[in-house]
Amino acid sequence: MSRQPRTQNVTTDAGEARITWVPAPAPRLVLAVSHGAGGGIEARDLKALAAALPGHGVTVALVEQPWRVAGRKVAPAPKTLDTGWRGLWPALAAPGVPVVSGGRSAGARVACRTASELGAAAVLALSFPLHPPGRPEKSRADELLGAGVPTLVVQGGNDPFGRPDEFPPGPYELAEVPHGDHGFAVPKRSGATEEQSMRVLTDAVAGWIASLGRADRPG
Repeated sequence: MSRQPRTQNVTTDAGEARITWVPAPAPRLVLAVSHGAGGGIEARDLKALAAALPGHGVTVALVEQPWRVAGRKVAPAPKTLDTGWRGLWPALAAPGVPVVSGGRSAGARVACRTASELGAAAVLALSFPLHPPGRPEKSRADELLGAGVPTLVVQGGNDPFGRPDEFPPGPYELAEVPHGDHGFAVPKRSGATEEQSMRVLTDAVAGWIASLGRADRPG
């Protein structure tokens, strides 16, 4: 695989999707991450991961769901998002290395819902929307707890869709980006910068991915 980013269009039952591949020189994993319901792969966290992880032996596949490729502004129902992700999976698995299924917000929910059936090695859930803002009784914890594979949640400390202390106990790890909102933006009054926050995020993800590799080794 070329070390230069490249795009690949993939036809799914939900329409045409697109993958932007950011390859590692000698990949041992693919991290496939999709956007949320209100934005695209230009999100700060996805860009930060694409810049940082290839140096750790991880090819990053930035996935645009069909609704986004078609230029629509509103995401379809969760079932349709899952259909698009399933249709992308053969292309994501084509490099022949394990695939970590991930995404931010709505994309994190898709990754959790489909991980076991698709054979994902693990799930990375960025800004998992535990509940709608102000509606903690509308919990989506069952999706996270049902992922069935090693899972890392990276959550902003001030995320209105679920602060880290709202998450229930379960078989997953959780890393906090202090002061971050749902998009991991941090207020100036916090004293933190976006660069520092993204370093917290990328270090947490890189360390977790390294731990997955160690867990696979005998002895």
